[in-house]
Amino acid sequence: MRVTDVEVIPIAHTLPEGEGLGDARGFGRSRSTSLLRVETADGQVGWGEAFAPGSVVAPVVDEFFRDAVVGMDPLDAEGLAAESYTDPYHFGASAFVQSALSGIDVALWDLRGKEAGEPAYRLLGGGRRETLTAYASTMYFTEGEDDAAEQVRAAVDEGFDAVKIKIGSGTDEDVRRARIARETLGDDGRLMVDINGNYRPRQAIETIKALEEFDVAWVEEPVPPENYSGYREVKSRTDVPIAAGEAHYGRFAFKRLIDDRTVDVVQPNLGRCGGLSEARRIADMATTENVAVRPHVWNSAVGLAAAVQFAASVDDYPHVRHVPEPMLVEFDRSDNPLREEILASPIDPSGGEVTVPTDPGIGVEVDEEAVERYRADG
Repeated sequence: MRVTDVEVIPIAHTLPEGEGLGDARGFGRSRSTSLLRVETADGQVGWGEAFAPGSVVAPVVDEFFRDAVVGMDPLDAEGLAAESYTDPYHFGASAFVQSALSGIDVALWDLRGKEAGEPAYRLLGGGRRETLTAYASTMYFTEGEDDAAEQVRAAVDEGFDAVKIKIGSGTDEDVRRARIARETLGDDGRLMVDINGNYRPRQAIETIKALEEFDVAWVEEPVPPENYSGYREVKSRTDVPIAAGEAHYGRFAFKRLIDDRTVDVVQPNLGRCGGLSEARRIADMATTENVAVRPHVWNSAVGLAAAVQFAASVDDYPHVRHVPEPMLVEFDRSDNPLREEILASPIDPSGGEVTVPTDPGIGVEVDEEAVERYRADG
């Protein structure tokens, strides 16, 4: 089985005027990403996602990857990540190269699974997890009337007992939002908070200490992703677990997070971190150092499917039994047809649990007609 073609497909969806969603850094109405469609000589198709605009991904693929991938056996997928650090030399660790690599790599793993008749998580070395715990990413900042409680209530009504909310606009407001979420979720639910890197270390420390009463499972990106010294300062002066990784690219960035003990949870995004090959290396590093791994998902359905396969493969080390710490996978609850409409059978997190797809590859069938409806380069 040899690759004959690599196609970059930009897709996008825009929310109506006045209905933008945001985090502590601002609002947005547009959701966009890039799908990678990789075809083989026998007509088999593999899908991946590069979580970056197609206008950037397409030239990166053409410049750095196309010649290497066309003619490749998908069984050689893991070597592509290593090659990306040395050719293109000086550019391999950059965000857009790693994003493009991610989409190609996942598509190659999808093909490997289809050729073997096995889901990707089995090929990655997993096989023990049949279900995953879904958590709702919700309580966004909105352009309109504050509906914080309603957002969490909607997630609870869907069956979620774990939610992550947006904070980062000042300690008093952070406490107000966390209190609303905790009261709506109940005492037994898991509550995570996400600052999206909007604070300096002292601001983050002040907020984290103020949130201790709400039994927060983790604080995500308390400072900007590049502020490693800030992460160390926050970690050393607070007791709540710290999570990061959505804006880190490739194994070396994650190695620094892990080796410096700056976080308790690493969160590789399968559309950015280098794909399943790099995610597996990241998970191996993290579990070796007893750091938790929980994939970040802010992707289309293809990136979500890859995250589910990856999560099912991650080692439970050091847990064997009697430790109530399930594998959590993020499910954005904002309106997003790129997540809901481009699969023949969307992944369903209702009830707060996800059955890991066992179909070959990344376990899903892409609806190519639906993809065309959201294509953004026409």
